[in-house]
Amino acid sequence: MNQLDLLWEYQQADMEAERQENTMKRSPTRQRLLKYQEYLREQKAANVHLEEEVHAMSDRIDALKDAIAHTEDQLKALHGRYEANRPTSSEGVQSFIQETQRLIQNISGYEQEIRRIRKDAMDRDNQQRDILKRAASVRSDYDKLKEQYDVEYKENMEKLEGLRQAAAEKGKDVEASYMEKYKSIRQHIMPPLAQLSGDQCGGCRMSLPSAVLRSVRAGTPVECESCGRLIIR
Repeated sequence: MNQLDLLWEYQQADMEAERQENTMKRSPTRQRLLKYQEYLREQKAANVHLEEEVHAMSDRIDALKDAIAHTEDQLKALHGRYEANRPTSSEGVQSFIQETQRLIQNISGYEQEIRRIRKDAMDRDNQQRDILKRAASVRSDYDKLKEQYDVEYKENMEKLEGLRQAAAEKGKDVEASYMEKYKSIRQHIMPPLAQLSGDQCGGCRMSLPSAVLRSVRAGTPVECESCGRLIIR
C-alpha cells in the first residue's frame, strides 16, 4: 500500500474522530449548559453594574448633604450679618430677602435630588434582588444539568479517545512528510484529502487541468488549485 493510500485510511479514522468531537460539541445538553452559563454571566454583569450605580448614588447623596450643610452655614452667616448690621434701606432689605430665598431654594433643590436618588437606589435594590433570585433558580437547574452532562461527557470522551487512538495507529506507517502535509492542509480545510472524481476534485468539484489529471493518475501528490486539498486517485 502506497503512502497516499495509507494517508487516505488515516483520514477516514481521523474524520470519524472529528465527527465524534463535533457531535459532543453539538450535544443538546452542552448547548443548554452554555446558555445557562451565558445567562449567569449576563446576570452577574448586570448586578455589578447596578452595584456601581448604587455606589455612585451614595457618593452623590454624600456630596449633596455636604452642599446642604455648606448652604445652611451660608444662610446662618447671612442672618448673622443681618442681625449685626440691619440694612437701613428697602433695597438692602430686598437684597437680604432675595439672597435668603436663593439659599433656601438651593437647599430645597438638594433635598429633592436626594429623595429622587434614594427612590432610584431603592429601585436598583429591587432589581438586584430579582436578579439574584432568578440567578439562584438558574444556578440550581445548571448544577443538576451539569451532573447529567458530566456522565454524558465521560462516556463520549472515552469513545473519542478510542477513535483518536485508532487514528494514531493508522498514521504510524505514514511518512512524516505526508503527515505534515496532511496536518498543514487540515488547518485550512476539512477533509484534507479528496478523491479524483472524473476530471474533477472530489472536494470542491472544480475541473482540473490535464497536466494535474496526469499527475494524480500517476500517483503523484497534487494540491487542488481551487480548494487546496490533496487529490488522490
